[in-house]
Amino acid sequence: MRNRLHSLCPYFAMFPEEFADEQIRRYSSPGDTICDIFSGRGTSLLQGLLRKRHALAVDINPVAYCISAAKADVPRLSEVRAQLTLLEHEYEDANHTALEKQRLALPRFFHRAFYHSTLRELLFLRSTLNWKGAPVRNFIAALVLGSLHGEMDKSKSYFSNQMPRTISTKPDYSLAFWTREWLWPRKKNVFELLRQRAEFRLRTADVPPLDGTVVLGDARNAGQFFPQSLGKVTLVLTSPPYLNVTSYEEDQWLRLWFLGGEPNPTYGVVSRDDRHLSPTKYWEFLSEVWEGVVPLLSRGASLVCRIGGKDFGRKEMIDGLTGGLRDAFPKLRRKHPPVVSRIRNRQTEYFRPGSKGCLYEMDFAFTLT
Repeated sequence: MRNRLHSLCPYFAMFPEEFADEQIRRYSSPGDTICDIFSGRGTSLLQGLLRKRHALAVDINPVAYCISAAKADVPRLSEVRAQLTLLEHEYEDANHTALEKQRLALPRFFHRAFYHSTLRELLFLRSTLNWKGAPVRNFIAALVLGSLHGEMDKSKSYFSNQMPRTISTKPDYSLAFWTREWLWPRKKNVFELLRQRAEFRLRTADVPPLDGTVVLGDARNAGQFFPQSLGKVTLVLTSPPYLNVTSYEEDQWLRLWFLGGEPNPTYGVVSRDDRHLSPTKYWEFLSEVWEGVVPLLSRGASLVCRIGGKDFGRKEMIDGLTGGLRDAFPKLRRKHPPVVSRIRNRQTEYFRPGSKGCLYEMDFAFTLT
């Protein structure tokens, strides 16, 4: 059965765990150290831990960091239950007048996105969780992110009015859609729903036998983040943001708000360019990333990279990725020819029907010498 921790939080451009598992088994052994420098929702990290590999991960996006960290150090169900009970009691004793003032001060989007009592509970957790402080609270924050928004017509597991579960649609678009369709948020008890989600995720899940290490930071500095693992990484398994496909800062703005960000979409606050509109700058960025990874690698380490981009030709993809890697690894050796696959049932169709996005992606595998 699929490990339920993999789907802890839906995420746009998700890395399939089957692909990650195949590469981990092929290019590493139990006890090895693997690394994902664009962690996303932590699929490579979790699958590596489940396969008894030591796993490292980096991401500059706080949403990705929170989700990955929740999978790197999974708490016991009893710990999550106890913490939720404690938080609920703290909420009952909280200053509800102050919470209501916070709620009323939020932009109009929030008042149509969430039922008023649900929003007060979310505001309390937002200000109280201190989610970076402890694994149990980080896990609860990841549960909130997984239920913060979604398709209420398909599941009762979401707090919001009708929204996609993988991205946060923009406020103006959302308000216009809800008004046109006459949609209103439903009342949800945040603490009760989080208990249900914790039961679902942890009761039957195989908890990884090892803990991983996750860093919130720039992939170009990966070699500085794990001093205990210098020269030990045998496999880098990753998928960089695709060229000109999505901006995680814009598309995850509501989850970023819950983690302490602004109550509106931002641009260039989390990272200066998380969409990469220029192919030249994109390849320069990746070249700097590969240089930053060098200190972590063991002799003859492997790199598996899934990559794509809007309006990228196949030759451009091959030449761009290989050229940047050769700057860091002059004796780069390809393990097999690039594997090309078309992207079917693209997630963009849900919220941008008919759009011309990324139509295919390519998988590369190299020996780094």
